[in-house]
Amino acid sequence: MFKFIRNKRGMEMVQVAILVAIAVALGIIFKTEITSFVNKTFSSLNSGNF
Repeated sequence: MFKFIRNKRGMEMVQVAILVAIAVALGIIFKTEITSFVNKTFSSLNSGNF
């Protein structure tokens, strides 16, 4: 049991899993705001004259 606690690779995997879970949760919570922002950004880019 103590080998797993001392294992740095295992702790890094746990940290990555936590960060991914947080990113997914934020994406789900702010889905409508993110979609609105992306649509508004691309519509303003498409309307510009290049």
